[in-house]
Amino acid sequence: MAALLIIQASVLKKDGYHAYQAAVQPLIESCGGRLRATGVELEVLEGAHDGRRLVVFEFPSMDAIRAFWESSDYRSIKKLREGAARIDVWAVPAR
Repeated sequence: MAALLIIQASVLKKDGYHAYQAAVQPLIESCGGRLRATGVELEVLEGAHDGRRLVVFEFPSMDAIRAFWESSDYRSIKKLREGAARIDVWAVPAR
């Protein structure tokens, strides 16, 4: 069953975050993930948006998300994000 990786990010240093994005996106793709949405054109229908960037990736399964997230490749790429962004991340089964 497909699963979504949902990320909200507060970008602190654009250059560092762009380096992280450039490195992580090919790894996500190699793990079966596909970019499905970004918060660039986010439209609030009810409530409020706190202004953080929103990104949604679709993976083949929750196991694929965990394999990506726990991989040694991601651990090294994750270091590029240190000090460049604060993020919250959720994995959700798509039904």
